[in-house]
Amino acid sequence: IAAGPATTPQTGTITEGCRLPVLRKNQENEDEWPLAEILSVKDIHGKKLYYVHYIDFNKRLDEWVTPDRLDIKKLQFPKKEAKTPMKDGLPGSRPSSPERDVVRESTLRPVTLDVETALPHFSGRDIQYVISSCFQICILFSLSLSNGTTSIQRHLIPPPPGRKRKSCGGTDEDSQDSSDGIPSAPRMTGSLVSDRSHDDIVTRMKNIDCIELGRHRLKPWYFSPYPQELTSLLILYLCEFCLKYLKSLKCLQRHLTKCNLRHPPGNEIYRKGTISFFEIDGRKNKAYSQNLCLLAKCFLDHKTLYYDTDPFLFYVMTEYDSKGFHIVGYFSKEKESTEDYNVACILTLPPYQRRGYGKLLIEFSYELSKVEGKTGTPEKPLSDLGLLSYRSYWSQTILEILMDLKSENGERPQITINEISEITSVKKEDVISTLQYLNLINYYKGQYILTLSEDIVEGHERAMQKRHLRIDPKCLHFTPKDWSKRGKW
Repeated sequence: IAAGPATTPQTGTITEGCRLPVLRKNQENEDEWPLAEILSVKDIHGKKLYYVHYIDFNKRLDEWVTPDRLDIKKLQFPKKEAKTPMKDGLPGSRPSSPERDVVRESTLRPVTLDVETALPHFSGRDIQYVISSCFQICILFSLSLSNGTTSIQRHLIPPPPGRKRKSCGGTDEDSQDSSDGIPSAPRMTGSLVSDRSHDDIVTRMKNIDCIELGRHRLKPWYFSPYPQELTSLLILYLCEFCLKYLKSLKCLQRHLTKCNLRHPPGNEIYRKGTISFFEIDGRKNKAYSQNLCLLAKCFLDHKTLYYDTDPFLFYVMTEYDSKGFHIVGYFSKEKESTEDYNVACILTLPPYQRRGYGKLLIEFSYELSKVEGKTGTPEKPLSDLGLLSYRSYWSQTILEILMDLKSENGERPQITINEISEITSVKKEDVISTLQYLNLINYYKGQYILTLSEDIVEGHERAMQKRHLRIDPKCLHFTPKDWSKRGKW
């Protein structure tokens, strides 16, 4: 039987869940055709538009596209969900897309394992030996780093032959906040961790087209739970001082005649030049805190609280001019954290990104930890941009200390991990992970030595020359509160 001519699928056959290559511009403004999933289809005046998520790319790049940007010849229809028999009293899984074949973080639960059944190929004695040996090695390594004295030696060991240093992508302005000439950053068009969460289809799509905040218009990256009636607006207007959302420019102008705020509510605890920080109690200023969270959710995907703001403090960074204090970014922290978190959420608004403000927010959070006499760490998971900023800050802060060490009596300068942690207020685990990330730890003649190569030193010096914004501890007026003695905050 002769085969008929191959037919090309029509755009009318494209439904939600289909996958196909979609044309998009990358950072270099070049055309590329990554695989994308159709999340939604809408018809405007007889013309179809498709909301696509680029597979293995961050959700902030999701967008509405026209049919001419779709490669229909390579259309993949969603797999039919086949019914699977019950197994051990539980229904079988029904994968509807390739992503569901992968175990996700959100589906993992703590499970108690029986060692004998989990590792059937070893006897009980062998299993005990393997586990105890691994445990001893890990503990010995961490003890040596934590409590033992670690030597610092510059230019001792040259970089291994054939191992090239990765160059940082982007311009110098890009590297201001996300890299420091030491480790390379992943390309900003993708995400560090593949986004495979089982989000509701509504929350997977951006619902606000544009936000006008003062003199800036912002294009949101992610879904934010603003009231449903506001999602159909071309522009959502926000008061830049109280962050109240309004549906029209006329409503905003009327609101500004009654709004007395020219800075965030709360106490100003830092001012140097045009930069100020305000401390806001989520219980005392609930409306402002909720509006701040709604705005932040437009640019934070992983975590943001919306309404239960009572257990949190918000630290808002502003830039001052003749019209008032304009919000630049913020971070929130729990009033009481059992895990030493000094940051819950952190954000620099897009108009102020890549200008050093991200590191300034991080530095401020650690200055607060120093006043509190604690070591701190950000709440996990970090976003891809947040992880880059934190790695860069930790690297610069630790290298700054190591390079300032002075040798005594002609011997190598010495410092312990605990001392680095106490000086910087960076949690010990973050210090160790940063040293490992920078590949500074070497085992030499029976002891751990931190080796600073010429490349590391030169990269650090270049990065510090670009870092003009720094926190001045003398300008900080902050008295920590003991929230455990304050009842329900």
